[in-house]
Amino acid sequence: MTIADKAFADGDYARALELWAALAHGGVARAQASIGACFAEAIGVGRDDELAFKWLTLAAEAGNPVGQRNLAALYFKGQGVATDFARAAEFYRRAAEAGDAIAQDMLSWMLLEGEVVPSDSAAAHRWALAAADQGVASAMTRLGMLYHNAIGVERDPARAAEWWARAAAADDADGQAMLGAAHCLGAGVAHDHMIGLGWLLRAKRGGSALADPFIPSAERVLTADQLAEVQRRTARETAA
Repeated sequence: MTIADKAFADGDYARALELWAALAHGGVARAQASIGACFAEAIGVGRDDELAFKWLTLAAEAGNPVGQRNLAALYFKGQGVATDFARAAEFYRRAAEAGDAIAQDMLSWMLLEGEVVPSDSAAAHRWALAAADQGVASAMTRLGMLYHNAIGVERDPARAAEWWARAAAADDADGQAMLGAAHCLGAGVAHDHMIGLGWLLRAKRGGSALADPFIPSAERVLTADQLAEVQRRTARETAA
């Protein structure tokens, strides 16, 4: 960790930006990417889309994967530049190929959705796996969906549940919702409404709308004592 990185981690954004500025003007791509991200997200400075685009473009063209990923986000959102999904995909791919986990996850999602780039389920699976191997929980949830729905792979409820369990343990709310649903249905895991409802309630608290359709039916099959126990357990685990 550099001195600038430590200052940033400690919340001393002014010091971090001061240190990065000298390096960025000297052509250091990593510093350019850091400054660009700060301008894009208004971290330690006012949001300035023009400067964000300038610094991220310099970093991206120099081959910095974080700069490429963040520049891709500007093109994707149309922030400081006209929306251009093709350019966004190009820079996400560059960053993904350089090993950036967040870019791998985003590229996987784009390839699976097929709305802004041509659909490619095999590539979506490959990039999701690469991101999941680096700990990206949303990619784990997507892998579960691929195995559950047999998209680009053979349908495998057990493998789907395994990926959802990994995502749930990493606090991905959608992964928790799908793992809860799998337990309620007995799909690839033990049929257990108490365990299922527990995950569904955690997912709902985490903001996942995927839990909503399954909660009422899970609650109906439990006794009052079982329901109270699940609620107590979930509250305790969420507070921990």
